[in-house]
Amino acid sequence: MLRRLLILLCFCAMPAQAGFTDERPDLEPLFGGTPGCFVLFDAAADRLLLVNPQRANTRYIPASTFKLANSLIALETGAVRDIDQTIPYGGQPQPFKAWEQDMPMRQAFAVSNVPVYQEIARRIGLPRMQAMLERLDYGSRDAGSVVDRFWLEGPLQISAVEQARFVARLAQGQLPVSAANQAAVRDIAKIEIRGGDVLYGKTGWVFGTQPQIGWWVGWVEREGRVYSFALNIDMQGEQDIGKRRQIGEAILRKLGLF
Repeated sequence: MLRRLLILLCFCAMPAQAGFTDERPDLEPLFGGTPGCFVLFDAAADRLLLVNPQRANTRYIPASTFKLANSLIALETGAVRDIDQTIPYGGQPQPFKAWEQDMPMRQAFAVSNVPVYQEIARRIGLPRMQAMLERLDYGSRDAGSVVDRFWLEGPLQISAVEQARFVARLAQGQLPVSAANQAAVRDIAKIEIRGGDVLYGKTGWVFGTQPQIGWWVGWVEREGRVYSFALNIDMQGEQDIGKRRQIGEAILRKLGLF
């Protein structure tokens, strides 16, 4: 416990200037040879910790990490009444049986139900979706021309640094949308409470590219402070799904955060 506190204190004791960036190649062995990057953002001090800075600033398709923004946009536009309103999945066979049922956003977020969130996107509509991407300043802010595919296949892209900054604003209720809607999305993103720390997050899997891209983004709340993070890695297939959180949690532990 003392070691964890000392590691965290070292990060928090960095120079106080806004925009300070700390590059941490010493954390690269935790990736186990898997190409990837990690960003930790201390929101209160505007400080970034980067593993593989070049990749951390490179944009990729967000895949299911966009469910954080999609949920917020759905509530803000009124396309969905609340996180417990049941949304139909469409009745078609799906790659995962867990997706083959109607469910509310609360449940759909947890199981990453793509067809439910595609229905939500269609209810929002392309004009409102594009306007909200610009309002939220989300990544490349490009919804393209197909409202239910743009976060799965492009053209929307976002970097790990942009992801960390976006979720930090969500965590603190600083996005330019209703405070109640931001609180609702924080509620469905909550993963675990450990001691006084709270972990929030969402995974993503871009499987239409080669290599495939795996995401894990979220934040830790500790003693009134927000530490947001974003990780992406190269994946070869379903066998690498577990690496996203495995690597991310190993880095968080190394930093003494969770």
